[in-house]
Amino acid sequence: MTTSPSLALLRRSTTAALARLEGTAPAPVARALTAGGAVLTIASAFLSWTWTSDFPGDLTVTGYPGGLQWLTVATGLLLLLQALAAHQLPGLRGLAPTGHTTALRGLALAAFATTWFTLAAIATELGGLANLTAGGVIAGLAVLPALYGSLALPADRHRAAPAAPAPAWRERLQVTVLVAAGLLLFTYGIDTSYGELFEGFLIAVGFGAAAYLKSGLFERVTALLQRQRPFAMAAAFAAAALFPLTQNNDHDANVGVNILIFATVALGLNIVVGLTGLLDLGYVAFLGVGAYTAALVSGSPYSPFHNAQVPFWAAALIGAGVSLIFGVLIGAPTLRLRGDYLAIVTIGFGEIFHIVVQNLDGTSGPKITNGPNGIPQIPDISFFGLNLGTSHQLGSITIGRFANYFFLMLIVTLIVVAVFSRAANSRIGRAWIAIREDETAAEAMGINGFRTKLTAFALGAALAGLAGTVSAHVTYSVVPDPYVFAGSTPPNSAFLLAAVVLGGMGTVSGPLLGASLLYLIPEKLSFLQNYQLLAFGVALILLMRFRPEGIIANRRRQLEFHADDADADTHLPEQGTGPDKTNLSKAGA
Repeated sequence: MTTSPSLALLRRSTTAALARLEGTAPAPVARALTAGGAVLTIASAFLSWTWTSDFPGDLTVTGYPGGLQWLTVATGLLLLLQALAAHQLPGLRGLAPTGHTTALRGLALAAFATTWFTLAAIATELGGLANLTAGGVIAGLAVLPALYGSLALPADRHRAAPAAPAPAWRERLQVTVLVAAGLLLFTYGIDTSYGELFEGFLIAVGFGAAAYLKSGLFERVTALLQRQRPFAMAAAFAAAALFPLTQNNDHDANVGVNILIFATVALGLNIVVGLTGLLDLGYVAFLGVGAYTAALVSGSPYSPFHNAQVPFWAAALIGAGVSLIFGVLIGAPTLRLRGDYLAIVTIGFGEIFHIVVQNLDGTSGPKITNGPNGIPQIPDISFFGLNLGTSHQLGSITIGRFANYFFLMLIVTLIVVAVFSRAANSRIGRAWIAIREDETAAEAMGINGFRTKLTAFALGAALAGLAGTVSAHVTYSVVPDPYVFAGSTPPNSAFLLAAVVLGGMGTVSGPLLGASLLYLIPEKLSFLQNYQLLAFGVALILLMRFRPEGIIANRRRQLEFHADDADADTHLPEQGTGPDKTNLSKAGA
């Protein structure tokens, strides 16, 4: 992957600046400064940082952290654990398979950025630095020794040693801990009650994730999850099922069920874009087809077919089937096109769908969709006498309406994940990937390109329609406004495509993560809602520059984009070797 001259110059300047700091303190002193700074950072969070409780989170209490101070405690603890791992403490040695220095620097930056963001927010919102107490000043200074100590450490990057074989029960225990940590992070993020706390949470998570990514820990975790894939999948869905039980209000459960709906639709788009390489910019229309189909046959008094009410399982099958038919009808005449021409046609289909449902109002056309007013009063789903629209008791826990729909959507997501995984690993899935890589070469090898692409298009449309049938019942009504290429709120085609690209094309968990981030961030940061497309653009530019394969990378695409880095890694010394012997494992000895 080529780099522009300006970016290459910036990288060289940054590397030179870091090189000047390296070795300015002896390695034992630098490690002591890092560990000591981590302890001071944690301790400073127990001080009062401001005089007034006007700042959210009440940071006026001494002896107990509040609000953003807990993020400082968390980043400080992670930094302390990494510093202890650099001293070869038993049980922590595997935290940095390719070297501790990079991880320590990233976590020190996380602690520094989180703490100073909080201090800057206090000064900005309350009207000046005078609103900081002595404890706030101490907190800002306490993190500096850790930052300097990590930057002064010598570079110790090396090839990761092969992971020692572990019993299956231990690996499953590790997977359980990882899944529990993921549930804790998601629950904390969705429970944040004000924008500053969520912004600090994003800063801490972003710097922390970058640190562990550079340290090789993510690759080690990925390998672990691959070895224990069935157990990891079961644990992930079990953790997701526990999420509604951790919430005490319906709003967070509503956010959760919408995330699942959009993540499921993004996973269907991943078949078309990620596996087959077809740029579909009107995919949200298939979600609309499923939603309108369910609204028409589910007994709404505003539906012209309200007398033909069918149970939900039938409505779901009908919605998926109608979406599949639309996928075939749209794909059959257009999939012989490639690249930009196909993208233009799919945009046209999305706009046609939006215009048609707006005009089927009894005036401009037959009265089917009620035009801009849509189809309201869609009844709640009922399973064997269990009405999902009413609350239910599970012991002392109240499961509300949106929690009920969360469990239903979780089952749908499980079905879609199973279909995606089975299809991607099948003969047809390998044909999709071959077409994505080189359609001409794939056809020369005997693959019917048109039929294979049509299969992907139809399957992706059916999965979107299935999610749309649930979406119609969750929202009570279906209107044409969301089913456009780009809009201020999801769902829209730009949102779905961004979720696939951001999360990682061709993977199962990538679109799930991408959709979660892209839905949750505007939900928590209200000022972004009017600038959502701008935020998408900036995020995608940064992603394409620093991680073009997405947050959760498909191994094949990662090698394509980082072939030079892979070649450089093969020339790295093994752990504990090298003529300079400056890596931390040697220094610790």
